[in-house]
Amino acid sequence: MSKPLIEPSSEPNPLPTPFVPAAEPDETNIRELVDAFYRRVDDDLLLGPIFARELAGRWDAHLAKMTTFWSSLVLGTKGYRGNVQEAHRPLGDIEPQHFARWLTLFLDTVNTRYEPAAAVQFMEPALRIAQSLQLSKFGWDYAIPDAQLALMASLKRLRTGTNETESSTELPDRSHGERFPVRLSGVENAEPSAEPSDESSDA
Repeated sequence: MSKPLIEPSSEPNPLPTPFVPAAEPDETNIRELVDAFYRRVDDDLLLGPIFARELAGRWDAHLAKMTTFWSSLVLGTKGYRGNVQEAHRPLGDIEPQHFARWLTLFLDTVNTRYEPAAAVQFMEPALRIAQSLQLSKFGWDYAIPDAQLALMASLKRLRTGTNETESSTELPDRSHGERFPVRLSGVENAEPSAEPSDESSDA
């Protein structure tokens, strides 16, 4: 079995034991991925209260929508109807640590449920979407965390098989299937806010 793309975190992950990572994404394992990820989000001290407030009474609809969203991105099913930017625009209190935490939980959940070649199909779009939302939220002069940029560059190398240098923040070249760091900038020091913060209904 290939090594995972990123180091699994030490945080609880509600996976059955034993669990065999999927070699290819399909509708069933995407639905299971979404369910597993949002269980972790719901239990998370930083993100849990935000999502509980935003999705009160409509968790089931959100899970179904996110399953359709990821199926559209990864499988090309084209069933998703929505605008990610517009869905997040009304939410005013999201901070950089919320993005870092969301990415850490999502990438780690993908990492445990898929073989590396399949995991890249989720990780790359997740990082691209996060960057787009970060720039939209915090302004075009916002500095995307170095670890996030480096992970994006490394995943691109895995997908394309190239060794091109894209930025000074890039990690050293790594072989296919080698582990990547799961924790992104801002996560280690992130603490739940004293005041409620918003996430999205399309996140």
